[in-house]
Amino acid sequence: MKPFTRPIPPAVQATLALPEQHIYYRIYRLQAAAPRRLLLLHGGGVGGELTWGAIIPQLRHWSEILVPDLRGAGDTHHPSGEEHRFEAETVADDMAALLQHLYWENIDLAGYSFGGLVAMLLKARRGESVNKTYLIEAALLGRMTPEETIASRDRMLHAAKKLRVREQTEEGLEIFLDVVSPNRTRGSKSEAIARERLSRRPVGLACAVECVSRASRRIDRRALIAAQAHVSSFIGERSHSQLHNLCRSLSAQRNDWRCHLIQGADHALPFKKPYAIARLMNEDLMSYLARKNS
Repeated sequence: MKPFTRPIPPAVQATLALPEQHIYYRIYRLQAAAPRRLLLLHGGGVGGELTWGAIIPQLRHWSEILVPDLRGAGDTHHPSGEEHRFEAETVADDMAALLQHLYWENIDLAGYSFGGLVAMLLKARRGESVNKTYLIEAALLGRMTPEETIASRDRMLHAAKKLRVREQTEEGLEIFLDVVSPNRTRGSKSEAIARERLSRRPVGLACAVECVSRASRRIDRRALIAAQAHVSSFIGERSHSQLHNLCRSLSAQRNDWRCHLIQGADHALPFKKPYAIARLMNEDLMSYLARKNS
């Protein structure tokens, strides 16, 4: 049985025109016991509304929820309308500019996949102005051997190369999905939906894949993880074991890092397990506030 879904009012929709990118975003204003703001960052290739749409109605404790489309996805575009290469730090710059534009200072933060990497960069930059963080299969959190890392990166770059050629989009999506969701149910309805959504802006997805690949070479992952605080991390049971191993290790080492293994799910957690994700987000916020106020 699905949990009760509260009706939500239509989102306020707007675009922030930056010199290199027009950032489209939605703000949901909801009833909550106290004012609290949450920024939700989606993964590569699929925009904010599709990623978070089933989760938002289940969230109980936030009065304002900001859902932007990141570069390469949704309705965010370069002023020219063309796809352009970008870096993870540049996307974090976009989000910092959006928060400044909206006069949002203290926030909670959630990021999925590529958006999880951006969320970690944003937390490292904003420090204590980011309170509670939720990382859902965040990019760069897999612990692999150097050989495995190189092999995975090469396959993703091969996928990106295919995604940039219209006639090879399907092949590129197959390679991409094989890397991020190797244990998915192939040929399923959910895979067909994922393929359709990812194929809407294949070059934008390629840009995100290349962005993560470059970031994996450049960013000090250990320092980035050390800069995080009050984290809830979500890993699909059918995802890469390296993700779960790192998550469990961090949870054992740190009292401010919670690890959630979501049964029966792979990398596509927000789409396949939105009610479980929302429930745990609600519960973990209450636990965080109880510890903070004790």
